[in-house]
Amino acid sequence: MAEQEKNRISVEIYGHTYKMVGTESTGHMRLVASIVDDKMREIHVHNPSLDSSKLAVLTAVNTVHELLKLKEQVEKLEDELKKLKG
Repeated sequence: MAEQEKNRISVEIYGHTYKMVGTESTGHMRLVASIVDDKMREIHVHNPSLDSSKLAVLTAVNTVHELLKLKEQVEKLEDELKKLKG
């Protein structure tokens, strides 16, 4: 099996430049960086005293929370689908 080619880009998140490397498209990686930047700025509005390190952790916590909620919704929808098929 051939290894997927890796894309490398520079992105800006909350005023800092980061190099991203991944097998996803550069458009996807830019979208991810943009969403992280937006979320950090949104949280900063409500918590202006947080330094960027604490802001990044709070952003990660909020993002994982949203991920878990979405996984829960997917599981519920999959269960409903099984019931409808059964």
